[in-house]
Amino acid sequence: MRRALVLAARGAGRVAPNPLVGAVVVREGLVVGEGWHAQYGGDHAEVAALQIAGERARGATMYVTLEPCNHTGKTPPCTDAILRAGITRVVFAVADPNPRAAGGANRLRAAGISVQHGVLEQHARELNAAFLFAARGATRPWVSLKLAVSLDGAIADYTRRPGWISGTAAQKAVHRLRASSDAIAVGVGTAIADDPALTVRHGQAPRVPPRRVIFDRRAELPLSSALVMSAASIPVVVVTATHPVSSEASGRASALEAAGVTVIRADGLPSALIALKAQGVNHLLVEGGSGLASALVDANLVDRLIMIQGSVILGQNALPAFAALPPQTVSEAQRWRVVSRRAFEDDCMMTYAVSEL
Repeated sequence: MRRALVLAARGAGRVAPNPLVGAVVVREGLVVGEGWHAQYGGDHAEVAALQIAGERARGATMYVTLEPCNHTGKTPPCTDAILRAGITRVVFAVADPNPRAAGGANRLRAAGISVQHGVLEQHARELNAAFLFAARGATRPWVSLKLAVSLDGAIADYTRRPGWISGTAAQKAVHRLRASSDAIAVGVGTAIADDPALTVRHGQAPRVPPRRVIFDRRAELPLSSALVMSAASIPVVVVTATHPVSSEASGRASALEAAGVTVIRADGLPSALIALKAQGVNHLLVEGGSGLASALVDANLVDRLIMIQGSVILGQNALPAFAALPPQTVSEAQRWRVVSRRAFEDDCMMTYAVSEL
């Protein structure tokens, strides 16, 4: 199952809105086939693994990260392929939450196949967190907040000029996170200070480039910014206040729309996230800055917090990651569960669970 999870991750950025799924076929202690869902609309992991296994699948065990589907969508039911192949045992991690696709386990059992459920279930749930969150009927996106911080917890030095806190390896890991999301968001302060592109520039290109989202109550994003200038090729969404704070702000919003930017008007972060969900954003990756990060945490709208700690100390007057968060005592502060720890050269990426799957 661990191998199946590794295989499943290879589909990141290529299969959404479908889940990441990997499968391994084992016969007499030997792996005879393995596969993963590699492309939206393409073969599912089970079918890919069975094609490699061929006749060796007869009498074998299949390990798969998600319950085999039992419906016809863009491809036939995986249960049909499993039965035809002569698999005698199926072990899966997570039950399929989609009512249309579920029921595979029961069908396999009814056909006399031994079925086991729940192996490495939490790992598999984490892999498909955004998919499972949406499948439960969530009205907002799954929100991952990523911040690169210094050893003393700052996201920018005292000059506030752009600069890399983390190294190249960690930066490439961030691009993999981007490729796995539906949208990448920053606050307008970060957009103006850094003039970022917010695109995926390392690793496998996503099937659909994540749209870029700017939280910008006053519609201050410059028309000359890299984001606006590239809005025709990769969508840009600016989230402003429902009621413009001034006639100038209203005019700026209209100018952004004329430049090809989608403008969403929302009363606060909860309604903004609901509006993004309605546009097909199931997984929102937020990359700062301090004001937006603080507001999301304060409103309990962060599901996973990803902290990349660089090996620098920025000292006095550096910008704390959560500078705008109301003060809390140690006894009052929420304790977050560590999901994973990864080292990238001299940097460390820590992922914390804020909500449970």
